[in-house]
Amino acid sequence: MLFFDASPIQIVRELEFEMNKKDIADIRKRFKLDSDLLKITDIYNVYIKQDSDEIFHEESRPFALLDRDQQELFLANFKKVLGGKLDEKLFEVKFQSAAEGQEDHTQQFLYEGLHADEAEEWMENMQQIALKVVRESRFEKDTVVTFIRGDYFKTTRRELDETEAALRDEVYTTPFILCSINETELPKSSLVFDFIGREFKSNLMTDPVIKLATPIGGFLFPCFTDNAADVSHVLYAASKANKPDFPFIENVLNGDEIMTAEEDKAVFEEIVKSVIGEEVNSRTLAGVYDEINHMLETEKENEDGDEKTPVLDTKEVARVLKASGVKDVDTEKVEMAFQQVVDDKNYEMKAKHIVPSYASKSIKISTKVADIKISPQDLRYVKEVNYNGKRCLLIEVEEDTMISGFKLLPDDLPQ
Repeated sequence: MLFFDASPIQIVRELEFEMNKKDIADIRKRFKLDSDLLKITDIYNVYIKQDSDEIFHEESRPFALLDRDQQELFLANFKKVLGGKLDEKLFEVKFQSAAEGQEDHTQQFLYEGLHADEAEEWMENMQQIALKVVRESRFEKDTVVTFIRGDYFKTTRRELDETEAALRDEVYTTPFILCSINETELPKSSLVFDFIGREFKSNLMTDPVIKLATPIGGFLFPCFTDNAADVSHVLYAASKANKPDFPFIENVLNGDEIMTAEEDKAVFEEIVKSVIGEEVNSRTLAGVYDEINHMLETEKENEDGDEKTPVLDTKEVARVLKASGVKDVDTEKVEMAFQQVVDDKNYEMKAKHIVPSYASKSIKISTKVADIKISPQDLRYVKEVNYNGKRCLLIEVEEDTMISGFKLLPDDLPQ
């Protein structure tokens, strides 16, 4: 757990693990009507006009007082906020340290709101965050920012002989705050038939519709892993994969800089090119992917422990390249490549960002003639060869090759 000393916030100890997809999937599935493992107490909605620098309207009430249709719409929206892959749409963001005398740090507002005894005190803290959203963001459309707070209950480890009722006898309780940001749109005019007046007429609706099915952002506080809360991090949700709103993270959340999975992969590729050059054969590349995938498979076997996500630093990159058959590689050479690409020889990349999926044909081979998709483990069966003075792609196969329902006849290459 993390503990705080007086204001300003002081972190005594940081957790050494990060939120994983199982943690997110578990709380996400609890957002449903009448759930006994997730209780929402309060909801606070803020309406922001397009290109405005002030709150147009705000409303706070107990969540239980909403009618069931509204509750269901919001619950589906909150579930959408937590959808997507980690480091692609969801990002664990570490809070920046509060400057001396800083009174508008979002971590402080969230922590105080999380533990506020009165709903009014909670709303006041969320209002301060909403004002930061208004000041730091310019929305293309009218936008609604929604805050909720509640309690998430996580059952203890399941025993083989326990009943479902027994599982609820002992639970871990985590208070949380979730924010959802949603655009609005004006409904399109339509032609309707009036059964009472027995006539056709225009349906001109002017009330904006809140697009709860497609949130454009949000966050969950605190982060947590298994049964431990981590208030030094917030889980930020982007609207599109690998497209986080960096100004929002920095200026609204007061969060540190993050790297997307896409950026991590690009950095790795540039570092490898800096070490071995632009050209590589398929066997070497297959070896690189196999070595990194082995790191991930080893971590899966230890997933019940407190192991951190496997990362690639200068030493690991050097080891991977050596194991893949690359000559004249040492840590010093890799450190120089790190500094050239990211200006930091201590930079670490998450291994899961680098290796393509081994469960699908995730590697695309592009040529002028055709695009071919293969799995990483089959990359070693693909070679570029010179045939009659022409560059050709050679793919080793173990079974018949089918083209449009026809079996392809083999051509004997001249010796």
